[in-house]
Amino acid sequence: MPAPHSNRLEDALQRIFAGGKTTRASWFALTGGETLFAEGDPADTLYLLRSGRLGVFRQEHNHQPPQFVGVIRPGEPAGEMAMLAGTGHTADVVALRDCEVLALPREAFFEAARTEPDLMVELSRLMIQRARDRRSGGGEPSVFGFISARPAPIRAFVEQIAAAIRADDFTCKIIDQSALASAAEWFSRVEDTHDFVLYVAEMDEPAWAALCARQVDRVFAVGSGAIPPPNRPMPHAGVLDAQRRTDLLLLRDPSMARPANTGAWIDAIQPGRWFQAIDGNQADAERLARVVTGTAIGVVMSGGGARAYSHIGVLRALEEARVPIDFVGGSSMGAVIAAGPAMGWPLEELEHRIRKSFVESDPLSDLAFPMLAMTRAKKVDRLLNEAYGEMDLADLVKPFFAVSTNLTSGRIEVHRRGLMRRAMRASIAIPGLLPPIVIDGQVLVDGAVLKNLPTEVMRQMHSGPIIGVDMSQARGVDPELIQHPPSIWRLIVTGAWRRGPPIVSIMMRSATLTTDADLESSRAATDVLIQPRPDRLDIRDWKGFDLGVAAGYQAARDVLAKLDRPVTQLRRRQVTVDAPPETVAETAAGSPRPSEAEKPRPAAGRARKEKPPA
Repeated sequence: MPAPHSNRLEDALQRIFAGGKTTRASWFALTGGETLFAEGDPADTLYLLRSGRLGVFRQEHNHQPPQFVGVIRPGEPAGEMAMLAGTGHTADVVALRDCEVLALPREAFFEAARTEPDLMVELSRLMIQRARDRRSGGGEPSVFGFISARPAPIRAFVEQIAAAIRADDFTCKIIDQSALASAAEWFSRVEDTHDFVLYVAEMDEPAWAALCARQVDRVFAVGSGAIPPPNRPMPHAGVLDAQRRTDLLLLRDPSMARPANTGAWIDAIQPGRWFQAIDGNQADAERLARVVTGTAIGVVMSGGGARAYSHIGVLRALEEARVPIDFVGGSSMGAVIAAGPAMGWPLEELEHRIRKSFVESDPLSDLAFPMLAMTRAKKVDRLLNEAYGEMDLADLVKPFFAVSTNLTSGRIEVHRRGLMRRAMRASIAIPGLLPPIVIDGQVLVDGAVLKNLPTEVMRQMHSGPIIGVDMSQARGVDPELIQHPPSIWRLIVTGAWRRGPPIVSIMMRSATLTTDADLESSRAATDVLIQPRPDRLDIRDWKGFDLGVAAGYQAARDVLAKLDRPVTQLRRRQVTVDAPPETVAETAAGSPRPSEAEKPRPAAGRARKEKPPA
């Protein structure tokens, strides 16, 4: 049952909006995709949602899709904060599905509120709770659709996801085609009495698939990389498409070594995100369960030249603590390290490849007359080709992004598709040291120039906890080297010329510095901030692998030891206090009754299972 505060607010709002024969409230309907109000609109009305669901979206950047803020459910008000403050609305509120809404003019609300002394207190509680939800991941979607675009059934894998959700002490219900004839009230009752509801529609169930697309907060189009996408359009809801809330999930047979053909599916579906999984694989089902529940973990790695070896030490500490990595991205050398988990490489393989490519190869030793840069980048290009070949970013095992700086547009460039070796080459193209690279007519250089720790990009991808690994504070240039630079003969005799002259350190350090405001913004977007300090490691010292790894490992262990809960729980939403199971069993004629495993369980007093750190 709902919390007492929620009951008092809902009851008071019902009385105000009812108001007897003299009420000034009006009723209207919104179809899925319609906007209730937009950012900047005057807040002269209080709205009360009677049925359906509303989504709250905020436009963070002009060139980025709107950022999802939260869900408004039946019985909850909309627009109360701006109305009370007398300001314009600060976000767009859009119908996620067909809705019924009551509207009360601002003046009428304040008149009626005089008869409800507790109303303002309860509204204040709600506004504080919503502000907390935005920081903690509360108010996120709880109703998901899995709509098949492949001939093979998907129900079994959705069942695995649901089982993993329940194993994390959430309640979860699967609804399939047998509910097609159910009344709308039954769907609402099931959604209200479970933490998560998963609708599943097979490929040969078009009518049910169309209803699912209109009923959910977010939808997964489920396909297979082994076959081309279907020629016919997928069932969709306009608001989910417009707000980039359709995701792509490609299931592959265990005999299929790597994902493939993802680009064709992306072109056909136009998803906001895409995921890869092995059909029937328990670890992948658990990963998708974390995505659904908002407990998935994203790791973001900053640039830092040779000091970025510390990221490998961080990965080692996370692996020991059994912290899962579900999304990964980075800038400059951080992107190079982050690509390892995205490729599905074990930590030992990542270490081997980095040692071979950077410790043993002196990647920046092909010095050149500085027409565009101090090196030709031929060795770097060869190493990238050996590591990634013709791999497309979209075909990685886990969601990944790399960031570069677009000198043509003056903005950051986020790479999620296209040849991986070219995206990585752009992300590490330190100005003056490596020549820029041109992709689609855009001149691109090192991502750290504008965004050394791109945590805001990760926040656009998912709502769960973010671990940021920031090398910005680590000293990267030896003052002694600047005050007493070595002679060219000493560089040649000692072999230090392979690292380049001291100017290389200056260029690399300059490229990874950013403004205090930008750095604070990037760090604020993290839930766990790890700042290794390999101070004895020069930014161009590619031989200092062990020193960098050790610094990262120790820094990560120190931070994880101070956490009061597992990382996956840092943004965990509150478990609902559910209605008794009998209320869900009272289904409409022909509606499916939940199985024992799917019945909602009372949260109050429930003993929580102890889990290993995650």
